[in-house]
Amino acid sequence: MSFGTAEIKELRESTGAGMMDCKKALSETNGNMEEAVDWLRTKGLASAAKKSGRIAAEGLVAVSSADDNKAAAIVEVNSETDFVARNEQFQNVAEAIAKYAVKTAGVLEDLQEYKCDTFGKPVKDVITDTIATIGENINLRRASGLSVSNGAVASYVHAPVKPGLGKIGVLVALESTGDQDKLLQFGKQVAMHIAATNPEAMTREGVQADSIERERSVFREQALASGKPENIVEKMVEGRISKFYKEVVLLEQEYVIEGKISVQEAVDNFAKELGADVKVVDFVRFGLGEGIEKKEEDFAEEVKKAAGAA
Repeated sequence: MSFGTAEIKELRESTGAGMMDCKKALSETNGNMEEAVDWLRTKGLASAAKKSGRIAAEGLVAVSSADDNKAAAIVEVNSETDFVARNEQFQNVAEAIAKYAVKTAGVLEDLQEYKCDTFGKPVKDVITDTIATIGENINLRRASGLSVSNGAVASYVHAPVKPGLGKIGVLVALESTGDQDKLLQFGKQVAMHIAATNPEAMTREGVQADSIERERSVFREQALASGKPENIVEKMVEGRISKFYKEVVLLEQEYVIEGKISVQEAVDNFAKELGADVKVVDFVRFGLGEGIEKKEEDFAEEVKKAAGAA
């Protein structure tokens, strides 16, 4: 039995599966629509595709390091509920994905296509299979990686459910020729600081220009409202901007581990103890669900929908 674009479109709309999957399903079933639906369901493709529209804002952040500790990666794998995030299968998948992220330098597109030896298929297909098995939408939302030529990439996971898996994950890259174990220990402390303070950038140059201008505008309006002359206003604004930098720039923040000194001062002090130069070259911080808008339905409307479906 032959089939064309119209049949593929109909199957896609009824199952939510991808176009190529629908085409293959019709081909495998000689164009029989009902059998094609069943074929997709047995492959887990129809149910997975339908679930992919649901908002996944729970889940886990996972970190993994290379054997030589000169590279590490971090991923965020989302689920719909925290209950699934505590599921052992979900945790194993997140853990494996983080491991493969190290091999792909944290490049998300490459990671999706990476054929992992644990499952014998690309990461994106592992996620599809997991959706079908667990019954919730699962999404590999983002990934990143850091590496150094000399030194170490340290990591920290806040409130881990198991080693390397939690709600907040941080990587810190330290360039140095000093003892790597000591670098990893100090790097973990810096990562803990980053988890707590969530800095915007490493240095002033990394702060977004629009962020600075927004703060400058607010400070100027506040200063003008106080009735101060223009030359005094400018000094007040610059003073507030300097304070703003100390709040959002990592190396200028007060080091929460010790207090009273900046992160840069803590790095300098550690370098003296180590007997080698130390430079924090980069960091990555993932907080679970950052920027995801969770859908909130009106309870009365939800009841009305349920009644209509009954």
